[in-house]
Amino acid sequence: MSEARALLDSGDIAGLIRHLRSNADDMELAEVAGLMEGAAARSGFDDMRDAAAAMARAQGPQELYDFGYACIERGVPFLAIPPLRRALELMPDEPVLLMELVSALERENRHAEAVAVLEPRVVSLDPWPARYLLAYNALLAGDVVRADREATALPVPDDADWAPAHDRLARMLARARAVRSVGPLDSKDLRGWHFALGGSVLATISPYGFDQGMTGRFAYTSDSFATSRRVLDRLRLILDAAGRRPASVGVLPDRSSQILGLAAAELLGLPAEPYAPGRPDVLVVAYDLNGVEADGLRERADGQVLFERATCWTDPPGISADVTGLLHQVVVPPWGERLRVTPSGETETVPPDGRPAEELAAEIVQAAPEADDGAGDGAPPDPDDALAGFARAVAGQWPIGPRDAVRSPGPVPSSRFG
Repeated sequence: MSEARALLDSGDIAGLIRHLRSNADDMELAEVAGLMEGAAARSGFDDMRDAAAAMARAQGPQELYDFGYACIERGVPFLAIPPLRRALELMPDEPVLLMELVSALERENRHAEAVAVLEPRVVSLDPWPARYLLAYNALLAGDVVRADREATALPVPDDADWAPAHDRLARMLARARAVRSVGPLDSKDLRGWHFALGGSVLATISPYGFDQGMTGRFAYTSDSFATSRRVLDRLRLILDAAGRRPASVGVLPDRSSQILGLAAAELLGLPAEPYAPGRPDVLVVAYDLNGVEADGLRERADGQVLFERATCWTDPPGISADVTGLLHQVVVPPWGERLRVTPSGETETVPPDGRPAEELAAEIVQAAPEADDGAGDGAPPDPDDALAGFARAVAGQWPIGPRDAVRSPGPVPSSRFG
């Protein structure tokens, strides 16, 4: 408590939140409330301040619910879980408390816990959303059999607002079945789950720290012209294996996407044109979708394929690409500002490469692609024929439907930093 109080008194609210993430489950609810009352007052969050003050005084169902709700709304759902659990113990038949707890658990990617909370109560609740959430969280927890069973028992929703969720779950389960014909779909099958959940074929499995917590994702990675060339070659392999024949490359407006899009057009022998929503048979190339402003990408045009070079898995974009180059927490593009070690052993900052996009694209095309089968640090080998076989096996379910965002890493865990 003294460390948390010191962080609050010093005004280090971010440090306090990090401390609470690691320690709040073992603290008294009133203690957490007192700290969050002070943090919210400093941050100008009146709703959180009032709810925290009320829970510091009393821990009845209403106070517990109000504080949990405020925590979810203010982006700290992990703090909502203990009070909402306690509220549900006090009122075990209250569906509002149950749904709010499930919401907090889901936002924290604690899907197996959400299933455990829902399962004993689901028969007494409206299937929309209760049984849907049970099936959805079971799938995100890695239990395809249970998810399939619950989805089969799920009636077609009467409310049209639930129809997109119903269709999305059906697509996810269909993709999971396609993956199981070619892979284990277990807690280390990153490519399989990345496709099942988001409909995206993952081109690169990181070998770094695979058995030390990363399981195929990158933490920090510095991209190069050679690795960019390599992933474009793998993109061509995926398109060929899946029988996709784009007619042109759609170039997005941001600088990194322009560079990569021009390189892709040259390597694939396709004309490059500015991206236009709704244009069919286009390969749309993005470097990082979090840095792109382009309308119309969620709803795919006929024959359109969206490729993203570097997808941030800790801050996912609002849409899922059809092909993902790699999954990262932080990436530095080949032309971005970077650090390097001088011959004397000191570090210096290298400014961004300001050459024209066409010149940088030509450097990607001319680079010798790094031949790397992905093996190392416990990672399974990932040769081209394995990737091609995966793309062929799932081609019937790719790409189908809107490009929904996937906020959860799913059943394959990876270590986060920072």
